[in-house]
Amino acid sequence: MPEPPASLRRGPFRAGAFTSPLHEPRTTVVLGRWLGAALLLCFLTGLLSHVLQDPPRWLVPYLWSRPVNGYRITQGLHVISGIAAIPLVGAKLWTVYPRLFEWPPARTVLHALERLGIALLVAATLLELFTGLLNTLQWYPWPFPFRQTHFWLGWLAVGGLLVHIAAKAPLIARNWRRPVAVLPQRRAFLTAVTAAVGAVTLTTAGQTVPWLSRLDLLAPRRPDLGPQGLPVNRTAAQAGTLTVPANWRLVVDGPRPYRLGLAELGGLPQYEATLPIACVEGWSASARWTGVRVADLLALAGAPAGSAVRVTSLEQAGPYRVTEMPAEYADDPLTLLALRVNGEVLTADHGFPARIIAPNRPGVLQTKWVERLEVI
Repeated sequence: MPEPPASLRRGPFRAGAFTSPLHEPRTTVVLGRWLGAALLLCFLTGLLSHVLQDPPRWLVPYLWSRPVNGYRITQGLHVISGIAAIPLVGAKLWTVYPRLFEWPPARTVLHALERLGIALLVAATLLELFTGLLNTLQWYPWPFPFRQTHFWLGWLAVGGLLVHIAAKAPLIARNWRRPVAVLPQRRAFLTAVTAAVGAVTLTTAGQTVPWLSRLDLLAPRRPDLGPQGLPVNRTAAQAGTLTVPANWRLVVDGPRPYRLGLAELGGLPQYEATLPIACVEGWSASARWTGVRVADLLALAGAPAGSAVRVTSLEQAGPYRVTEMPAEYADDPLTLLALRVNGEVLTADHGFPARIIAPNRPGVLQTKWVERLEVI
C-alpha cells in the first residue's frame, strides 16, 4: 500500500498509530453479532410502533387490541435495545476505526462504493440512536419532524447494515467461530463491553419493566411518579385545558347524535379495566381505569358494530388533538371513555373530564380532555 504524503503523516495517519491487538476481525465480528441483534430488534419493534401510530389504510382492518400489554412490551423493547446499542456501536467503531484511515482512501470504484456505504451506515445509525435517545427525554433541538425522520433513518440504517453484511460475508464467515488461540485482551474487552451494556440496560429499563423500577436511575421517567401515581408527558397547562368549560358536554355524532354532561355519563353503566399507559418515549405504567365503554356510547348513537370513531380533544393545538380509533379498538369491551383512575376522579393533567383508554394502544392515541366522538 502506498505511503501517504509526508504532510499527511500525522495523527491517525502516522506510522504505528494503531497498536492495540484488538483492532482485528474476530473482535469486530463478535461485537457485530451483538450489535446486529440489537439494531434488528430495535428496528422491528420501531416499525410496529409506527404502524400502530399511523397505520396505512389497507392495514387498518387487521390491527389488533390484544394482548393488552402488547405495545408496552414492544415499545419497551424498542427503547431498551436502542439504549443497549449505544455502547455496542462505540465499541464496534473502536475496533474498526483504523480502517477509516487507510491510504489511499479508495483503491478502486468498488472500494470507494463500499466505503461510501459504510459512511452512510455509520451516519444513519449514529443519528438514529442520538435522536432516539433525545426523544426519551422529550427534547427536540432540531427543525425536522422526529417521528418521520426516525422512521426513514431506521430503514437507511438497516438497509446499510444488510449491504455491509453481504459485502463482508467472507470475512465474517472466517471469523464467526471461536479461534483456537484465545486473546486475553479480547476476553477482557468483551467483558467490559458486556458490563457497560448491562449497566445502561439495568438502570434505564425500570421505566417500563416493573421489577426493575428500583434500579431506574438513569431513565428520564419513574413509572410510579406523577399526579395520581402516573407520569404525564403533556400537562393541562401545556395543552391549555386547565379550565374546562362549566357547560362541558360530550358530543357523540352518529346516526342518532346526542350530548351528555358529566353527571349523565356517570349515570351510565360503569366498567373497570386495568390497562397500561405506554408511551413512545419508552415508559409505561398500569392503572385501574373506570368509565363508560366506547362501544356503548357508539351504540347509543346508532352506530353499527364495526364502526371506527374520530376522537377530538379540548386542546386547541397539537399533532394528536384529533385521532382516529379503528373498529378493532372501538368495539373492544376494555376500551373506555375513562372518568376515574385508581378510584379517583381524573385530574386535569390526566384528562379531566374524560379521556380514552384502550388496550395495546400507543399513549399518544389515548386522547385526553375528550369533547367529541364521531362515528366514521
